[in-house]
Order: sequence, then structure tokens, then C-alpha cells
Amino acid sequence: MSGPLSGLKVLEMPAIGPVPFCGMLFADLGAEVLRIDRKEDAGLGIAIEPQYELLGRGKRSLALDLKDGRDRDTVLDLARRADVLLEGFRPGVMEALGLGPDVVLERNPRLVYGRMTGWGQEGPLAASAGHDINYIALTGALHACGDKDGPPLAPLNLVGDFGGGTLYLAMGVLSALYERQSSGRGQVVDAAMVDGAASLMTVFYGMLAQGIWKDERGANLIDGGAPWYGVYRCKDGLYVAIGALEDKFFDVLLERLGLDPAIAARRADRDAWPAIRRKLGETFLERTREEWCAALEGTDACFAPVLSLSEAASHPQMRARNTFVDLFDVVQPAPAPRFSRTPGAIRGPASARDKGGADLAARWVAGGTPEDEAAS
Repeated sequence: MSGPLSGLKVLEMPAIGPVPFCGMLFADLGAEVLRIDRKEDAGLGIAIEPQYELLGRGKRSLALDLKDGRDRDTVLDLARRADVLLEGFRPGVMEALGLGPDVVLERNPRLVYGRMTGWGQEGPLAASAGHDINYIALTGALHACGDKDGPPLAPLNLVGDFGGGTLYLAMGVLSALYERQSSGRGQVVDAAMVDGAASLMTVFYGMLAQGIWKDERGANLIDGGAPWYGVYRCKDGLYVAIGALEDKFFDVLLERLGLDPAIAARRADRDAWPAIRRKLGETFLERTREEWCAALEGTDACFAPVLSLSEAASHPQMRARNTFVDLFDVVQPAPAPRFSRTPGAIRGPASARDKGGADLAARWVAGGTPEDEAAS
């Protein structure tokens, strides 16, 4: 087993989205992840065969009924052996099941108990249902995304679920594990998607306070408002993305497009932005995306073709870094980030429900508790 988290034992409770993604990141980096599944499908999302359930890759599954006293005791026994527990229920559910942090941490004081919610553990919305789009709506992030004259557009579920959720949960858990090295004690990590999404917006709140960010869509430098930071349609109906924010990069863009370099002098005049956008739009319509790639890719024009999911893995940059891999007959993103000595790896497809987990659980129990390992 390789990876910087090799030897780490992670117990993942039933969940969808950001919690399984966090478990996948840990598994990719070497952790042993035991996924607790429900014995019956509880409608947690669309049915995905294990081969294609990429968030479950590298994990083992143990199916339990958490309302059954014996199965609850099994979870408690496993939690005594684990380093990390990840859960994504609504506030109070784990406590009602007898698996709340007070109970679990009493049995395993070294455990890092990672909690993921949308609204947080407290507050007037804490008990309410929600999804990514609701959480980012509350933080200002959704309002800032979309065309100037259109409604807000959801940026997939990247900002709430996976950015503000998964990545902050992972950072919190790893921070608690680091602190445990000196204190010998675990703790609860309370990761709320509204908190993480708000944190992701920090730079924009700073610019808003200074008065250099307009609180409206499509009116700013990096929200599609500036004509040199946006998407343009090509002759073949495909698109390219331009991000020439700095003067020197915009100069390169104008040169490569064969446009008058005097256009650069009008960048500071927002009233001139629509005219510059029209000129750029007309120019990009003169050639196909492939032709523009030949003219602009690899230059300092800050250019990239807008690729579909099925196209991305074939791009030369992606191939050079093996950013995507074809494993188990599925093209999928490779583990990230990368490590010079202890590289991560995809250790297998997701296990089917209740497959492989019993053996892994038995090995955990036979191996003793983290206190035993720490004392040895």
C-alpha cells in the first residue's frame, strides 16, 4: 500500500455526495476506507453499478441496519479501531442512533469525528433538507454566477457539495489528525457546506468592501463581465475560453487575433467593454475551434478550448500528466494531488453493497485499537 495516508483507518457512514467524495480522496491517498451501507436501498440517488460508482473506488462495503442494536454495536466496535469517522446525516440523527460524538469519543478518545451538513449543526435551518444549490444561494456564490441579463446559473454542484463541503471536511479532518500528534486526542470536525462555500468567496467579499467588485452578475473582471475573460463561439459552433486579464497577455491575444493593438488602451473604460466583446466575438467566429487551438494554444494569450467531458481526457496536456486514467473500463480522474515519495493510487472499483467489508472489519478488530497501536 502506498500513499501518504497509508495505515489510516476511515469509517464512512451512509451518505451521498460530499462525504463519499471525501472518503474517496482518503482512499486514493492510501487510507483503508470501510463504507457502511444500508441493507436496503434507501433512495440515496440514482442506481449506479459499482464499476461506475467512482466515489466508492478503493473502499470496502459492510451493510448494516443502524437501527438494530447489534449492528449499532458493530459500528461502535469499528469506531474504537478507526482513526476517522465520516458522517453526513442531518443534525441529531447520529445521536438518536446512539452513535453521536459523545458516545463514540468516550470509547475512542483519539478518533477524529468528521461531520458534514449543508446548513450546519445549529441555526434556524439546521434541520431542513437542502442541496448544493440551496447552500450556495445563501452565501452569495450563486448570485454571482451567470450572464448579466439572465438568471443565476448553478456551477454544477462543485461549489457547495465538493468545494465548500468535501474539501473543507478533508482539510478539517487532516488538521485534527495533525493536532492529535501532540495532544493524543481526537475531536469533532463540524463541516457545513454554507460555511465552506462562504469561505470560498472570501476574496470577493474583500473586493466588494473595497468597492472594486460590483454586486451584480456579468459586471466584473472574472465573472464574464470583462470581454477578455469569457467564452466565445467559433465558426463550427464549438467554444473557446479566454482569460487574458493582465495587459501583457491581452497584448498577445490581440496580436494573435490580428486585431488593432490600440484596443488595449480602452480596457479601463467599462463603457467600451461591449464594443470590445463584439469585436472579439466576430473574430472568433471566423475560424473553427481547432483552427484557434493551432493559433493560440501554448501561447501567453491565456487560451483554452472548451472541451466536453468525453473530450477532456484526450487533450495532450491531460495525456502528458495522466490526469485521467482508464481503469476497470472506465475513464476517470486520477488521484490528486501528487506526491514525490508516496504517490496515491486507485486501488480498485467500488465494492458492491456488503462486499469486502466483513473481512476488513474483522482485520480491524483483530488488529486492536488506536490506543494499543499508540502504546506499542
